[in-house]
Amino acid sequence: MNLTGKITAVIVEDEAAAIVALQNYLGKFCPQVTVIGTAQNSREAVEVLHVLQPQLVFLDVEMPFGNAFDVLEGCQDLRFETIFVTAFSEYSLRALNQSAAYYLLKPVSIEELILAVNKVQQQLQQKQWIDRNRIITENAREHNPGMQQVILPTLDGFDVVKMQEIVRLKGNGNFTDVYLAGGSKKMVCRFLKHFSEMLPLPFVRVHKSHIINIHYVQSYHKGAGGYVQLNDGSEVEVSPAYKESLLRAFQ
Repeated sequence: MNLTGKITAVIVEDEAAAIVALQNYLGKFCPQVTVIGTAQNSREAVEVLHVLQPQLVFLDVEMPFGNAFDVLEGCQDLRFETIFVTAFSEYSLRALNQSAAYYLLKPVSIEELILAVNKVQQQLQQKQWIDRNRIITENAREHNPGMQQVILPTLDGFDVVKMQEIVRLKGNGNFTDVYLAGGSKKMVCRFLKHFSEMLPLPFVRVHKSHIINIHYVQSYHKGAGGYVQLNDGSEVEVSPAYKESLLRAFQ
């Protein structure tokens, strides 16, 4: 945090009306944020961010002359927190969720804006730096989903793993137990539903409490739903409701 206790911010958004609206929301509902600059396309954004070096960037995902990932690529030498602002896009949301990024869906909800700004403020105060920006840009360049990285928030901090290292996931109340190749297990501060929406194939939900990586399936045994045996020795029940999606993944 800076000496004034304020968070310096830049808004990167291609629509002038959206910039004004966000500035008004911040002024009224997030007084800890001081907007020190704006930009309306990715090229301008890279220049402005290098000059102003804010602590926080509100970054539109799609804009002229590139997108949010191009901006982050051009600012790898800078260190700032990012709150992405995006219209609904399955690809964008999956990429942002993989990196545990903060994001707002358009039209921006005031409640969600306050929540995201408070989370960033907490990160800055606790000096818990996670280089989400680097992970997002690396994932955007990596076309093999298995090699893309996922941030797993834990009670102690966070772990960064490649998707191909995840064998299976099991719901555990408000948490998810993530089992990794090599035998280790991480208790992650996310519901299983979060991973069900975020992880692409080869991850398949086979039960209300289980998601598996089909690359680790050793055998499938028939039954009402049946069960799969994974090559780490575990057996995971398949519920009848998810049986078809599992079998379809192997076609």
